[in-house]
Amino acid sequence: MRNLIASLLFLLPTATLAHEFKAGSLLIDHPKVIETPPGAKVAAGYLTVVNEGEADDRLVAIESTAIARIEMHSSQIVDGIASMKPMENGLALPAGKTVGLGEDGTHAMFMDLTRQIKEGEKIEAVLVFEKAGRVPVVFNVEKRSAQKNERHEHQQ
Repeated sequence: MRNLIASLLFLLPTATLAHEFKAGSLLIDHPKVIETPPGAKVAAGYLTVVNEGEADDRLVAIESTAIARIEMHSSQIVDGIASMKPMENGLALPAGKTVGLGEDGTHAMFMDLTRQIKEGEKIEAVLVFEKAGRVPVVFNVEKRSAQKNERHEHQQ
């Protein structure tokens, strides 16, 4: 019995750190939103999707009753000028590939915020896929860090 309890306690940290959602052949890994300063009207969100299937899919929308509007955006710098635009066709998810909002200047833009979003909060949302349909997820609110998928800055 002691060995069983010790084994379970050893696995507990791994289980509590996991922040994944599964929908058919899609694995959604670690949806997160970066905390905002007081008065900010927007927040940046990130996630990774692993398409383990044999068919392409597409993330076409992100919805939440807690946030007025969420758009997927791409940022780019052309001739030294930064610009951001909505991803009209969503995020392509090729079969057998891993794709993230947070790569190459892409992100989810949580817009029209009415209050500060603070570290430790959780935002319930629904990812809408072209083929996999509607998938409930939870975005964890985290402190800003120097991670790869947070390279770009927003005027918050």
